[in-house]
Amino acid sequence: MAELVPFAVPVAGDKTLLVWELSSGPTAEALQLSLFTVFSQFGLLYSVRVFPNAAVAGPGFYGIIKFYSARDAHRAQKACDQKQLFQTSPVKVRLGTRHKAVQHNTLALNSSRCQELANYYFGFNGWSKRIIKLQDLSNLEEREKEDIVTPLQKQSLKFFCAVEVVLPSHECRSPGVGMAEEPLDKLEEGSSFLMKRKVTQKLAIQKAMTDAFQKLLIVVLESGKVAVAYRPCEEATDARTEEELQDLIQVCGVWEPCGQREEECLSDFSSEEEEFRLPELD
Repeated sequence: MAELVPFAVPVAGDKTLLVWELSSGPTAEALQLSLFTVFSQFGLLYSVRVFPNAAVAGPGFYGIIKFYSARDAHRAQKACDQKQLFQTSPVKVRLGTRHKAVQHNTLALNSSRCQELANYYFGFNGWSKRIIKLQDLSNLEEREKEDIVTPLQKQSLKFFCAVEVVLPSHECRSPGVGMAEEPLDKLEEGSSFLMKRKVTQKLAIQKAMTDAFQKLLIVVLESGKVAVAYRPCEEATDARTEEELQDLIQVCGVWEPCGQREEECLSDFSSEEEEFRLPELD
């Protein structure tokens, strides 16, 4: 069976681990680092969060760990459950479960997360980006020539960007577009118009890269090899076997994982933890 890893925020329960009975001695920050050190050995992590237990549960902490890969999460759960790990007492590790009634919209990873995921599976030299077009749509000079009275605080910088993410060894190219607009009334003290312009350009490039990555799927075969699937439309696929993926994979070969490991703002840390419930213990 093959696993599809999209460039999206992982929300599925089979990609999330719940870890509890963590010691009350260390700080939450120290526990978070310890959990990251242990569980990152099994695969790339999207996030590691630590919370204090509820008052009725007594002192201590519990953690929520998100993987990009369900396969990695399963391996980590089996290897770490009822183990001491980094403390003197064993911890409990379970796969998260969700209430069936809860519906989730797919949230795209931002460009830095997309690059981190691409670096992990394809290697730092396994992909590249090419800026096809970066166009200024602000037209501030034209407004001045037409004597249109537009106060500075009402003006804004706007850039359009078209990029192409290229995976040469997979003979795959994925185009993406993005647009960013920043109002000039948000100029902070000491900042300049040129700096604001540079920031807006960067945002447009980042959004275009995110769009390009959304059309790609990482295909992790059962052998551990990695391929790429290109899906120019938004249609989802439930293909899970190598035979079903033959028409989807737009490559001539596959790569071995290189083993190199190198934000979402509110979407990353929404109230989704509330949608989890601790599974029943045997």
